[in-house]
Amino acid sequence: MKLDLKELIGIAASTRGNIESTVIQEVTKDSRVNSPQSLYIPIAGEKFDGHNFLLQAIEQGAVASLWQEGTPIPQELDPAFPLLIVKDTIEALQQAARVFLKKVKPVVIGVTGSNGKTTTKDLLEAVVSTSFKTHKTKGNYNNHIGLPLTILSMDNDTQVIILEMGMSNFGEISLLSKLSQPDLAIVTNIGESHIEYLGSREGIAKAKLEIKDGLKEGGLLIVDGDEPLLSHLSSPNVLKCGYDEDCTVKIVNQEGDEDGFTFGLEGESTIYSLPLLGTHNVKNAAYAIAVGHYLNIEDSAINEGLKNITLTNMRLEKYRGQHGALLINDAYNASPTSMIAAIQAVKDLQNYKKKVLVLGDMYELGPSEEEMHRKVAAHIDETISEVITVGEKGKWIGEEIKKKNIPGQNVSVFLTKEEAAGAISSLLSEDTVVLFKASRGMALESIVKPFIDDVQEAGK
Repeated sequence: MKLDLKELIGIAASTRGNIESTVIQEVTKDSRVNSPQSLYIPIAGEKFDGHNFLLQAIEQGAVASLWQEGTPIPQELDPAFPLLIVKDTIEALQQAARVFLKKVKPVVIGVTGSNGKTTTKDLLEAVVSTSFKTHKTKGNYNNHIGLPLTILSMDNDTQVIILEMGMSNFGEISLLSKLSQPDLAIVTNIGESHIEYLGSREGIAKAKLEIKDGLKEGGLLIVDGDEPLLSHLSSPNVLKCGYDEDCTVKIVNQEGDEDGFTFGLEGESTIYSLPLLGTHNVKNAAYAIAVGHYLNIEDSAINEGLKNITLTNMRLEKYRGQHGALLINDAYNASPTSMIAAIQAVKDLQNYKKKVLVLGDMYELGPSEEEMHRKVAAHIDETISEVITVGEKGKWIGEEIKKKNIPGQNVSVFLTKEEAAGAISSLLSEDTVVLFKASRGMALESIVKPFIDDVQEAGK
């Protein structure tokens, strides 16, 4: 990015230092990271106050800083050093993002949903970047601080920006949508994530649909067409993607194997190829195709983008394990919906005699957490040869599966990852596939790494 600091004077209550001739090429909130020609954003947190680290930020390349009113300015600070003095540095960061967004004027795509946000974001980038200069949310920069930082990190010639929008409570998506004013908004699905705070799936749907609050007039809303809680949405500016007869973007002729899927869309002749596991990812790809059509991208370019998708880590990530086993690391996070989808992805694999599930705790499910864990067991049948559960909550899944007494199926319940790891090693062979799935707090990926034989992804 490149921005004259004087373009941000409007967000300041007052200024100090040399504002007029200062140019910023980066925005940072981390005084420890080398950030040449940057605008420093000091944020007062629970443990640390970023204002205390301004001098370190300057050593790392900061040429200007926001500064919260009432906070003492370091005596040793050069009086010529530019400060934009604001009422609140987080609100000022958001205002700065609005200024830069209006300057660059990219097409804005907002993505939210209980599951699949990050994969859909990656698919969108793969498709859109075939034809446009594209920028997307990196990592988990999807909240009231991360989203404006994402906007302020795009190049000035960016044509399309893809913004992931996360939340844990009401009002948060609304803020992000109003801040970014998307031209297109996508709701990938409605699951159970954060149900502890939102009360019900109906509450989750309401919170996710806040993405409409900032949608530009005439903007396009793309939603999961198979979700009953979204069925009431009906207008020329709403696209429903999925398998239901009423979907405006209907997936047809789907076929899959270990290498991914081929599928079409009703009314089209193009056959799309997707090198990802999981039927749910076909729907995520359909969202990206719908956006591609909206942006008038040729089908051949869309297909090429899908074929070359690079996913963010720990999303159904395939590795070749010891003794030739296929390891699937889907351990970034989990809810009942995403865990069931990952289990189905394993069940769909035809070339493996032994299918092993390593399932851990799912968090933020509220008072119904035990029931929701136990319901996962209903989706585990005789095609699964081994189930290993990890953690105090994961054990509920194991206990429920044991009640089914499926012939030939072994179920092991462990409280620690170390115990589970000991049981996995003896199961690995060429005809074995192992899925690792749990909430982020479990860090289940730590027991995947020792079993990886090839650091390259399987099949690549």
